[in-house]
Amino acid sequence: MSNAKSRQGLNMFFTVLLTVLAVLYVYPAFMILINSFKVETAISTSTVFQLPTADTFAGLANYVAAVVSQGFLQSFFYSAFITVSAVALILLCCSMCAWYITRVDNPFCKAIYYLCVFSMVVPFQMVMFTLAQTADGIKLNNPYNICIIYLGFGAGLAVFMFCGFAKTIPLEIEEAATIDGCNPVQTYGLVVLPILKPTLISVAILQAMWVWNDYLLPTLVLDIRQYRTIPMLIQYFRGSYGRVEMGPMMACIMLTILPIIVFYLACQKYIIEGVVAGAVKG
Repeated sequence: MSNAKSRQGLNMFFTVLLTVLAVLYVYPAFMILINSFKVETAISTSTVFQLPTADTFAGLANYVAAVVSQGFLQSFFYSAFITVSAVALILLCCSMCAWYITRVDNPFCKAIYYLCVFSMVVPFQMVMFTLAQTADGIKLNNPYNICIIYLGFGAGLAVFMFCGFAKTIPLEIEEAATIDGCNPVQTYGLVVLPILKPTLISVAILQAMWVWNDYLLPTLVLDIRQYRTIPMLIQYFRGSYGRVEMGPMMACIMLTILPIIVFYLACQKYIIEGVVAGAVKG
């Protein structure tokens, strides 16, 4: 009886603790949300922590200004294109690579696997200046080719997760497909890929959140005079004499985080299943 009460008390403690942590994490986003509906003067004064009132409520004016004043739609297109192309390339190439690594047992495949795992611990700061020069030299400094760079940086985690899950796929299923006349490409597309669905979705969520919110890599690689992603655009909400337009900036931040939140909520039921399958079973 005492053990049951101890477990119940421990569960209550962790519930309260995690609830407090959740509130602390959500609070900054809540502050951005309420301030995105305020007039400029209410954001820059002590009323920044208060809910909008009749005198400080700005309606949708900040959102309209965020969309029309700084080229938001163009930046949204660049961010969406980069995210979709990079995630699609990571999913296709890394899942094929992981499947090959788990099915071909030789020193070359083992070396590729360990290099991918090792790449996850290499700090980005070690390679960023060389990367910027290389990207300029081989014409990767535009939104249509930067996905290749994201493939290189995202391959480590993706290959690690895909390898862990691919090892659990029964080899007999692939052998049956081969007997039925499937070549390796058909076996991958018709048999392996559908089985990898939980890990595909998990990797897609993790990589999409990273690419969509990334500020440093596009800033180093892209020409900011021609191409600005959403994170790059946010710092340019400035009015006359360098004054920061806090209202439109808050609205832009909310418009930026909304798509990735919707994507995450739509796919969240797969993320734990995919992470556990890719990291533990392997």
